[in-house]
Order: sequence, then structure tokens, then C-alpha cells
Amino acid sequence: MQVRGDSGDVIARAEGGVEWTSAFGDLNPGLFPMLWGLVPYGDAVFNHRQVSLLLAELDRLPAACGGDWVGQARELCQVVEQGSHRYLWFVGD
Repeated sequence: MQVRGDSGDVIARAEGGVEWTSAFGDLNPGLFPMLWGLVPYGDAVFNHRQVSLLLAELDRLPAACGGDWVGQARELCQVVEQGSHRYLWFVGD
């Protein structure tokens, strides 16, 4: 996970990444539209308005999908919210 600016420069990054489990496939896209968009092999980008929705989803994320990455994602969401033209990137393999 990274926060990037408009020019693609990396402003902040997480030490780890999402710990993919089969539980991600069980997420209801109606209840978790932001997280449901994540895939382990592709990139996903969230803008300033979307990170607030992502934070709400992280609050109710099932324990089976949790891990250290959740706290790191929260921190990066705050970095996005604290500046303009910043985006949270989930970088796939």
C-alpha cells in the first residue's frame, strides 16, 4: 500500500500488504464495495472521497480478513485526507 501524489511520487508507504485469505471472497459487495474492489493481482486506487468510505468498511471488517495491514491502511488513509491530490494505492502482484 502506498500514498501517491498526482505525479505518481510516493508520499508514504506501508511496511506490509493485505493478507489475502479466502474470506475476502465472501465479502458482500453491497456492504463492502471499496474492499470488494481489491484483488491480489491488480492495483486499486482510492481518492480523497473514497478513503472515508474505506475507513468505515475497515471498522466493520470481519476478523478473518484482518491483520496488521488494517492499521497500516488506516494510517495511509489519514495521509490522503491530510493533503490534496493524494491517492491510496493498493498495489497488486
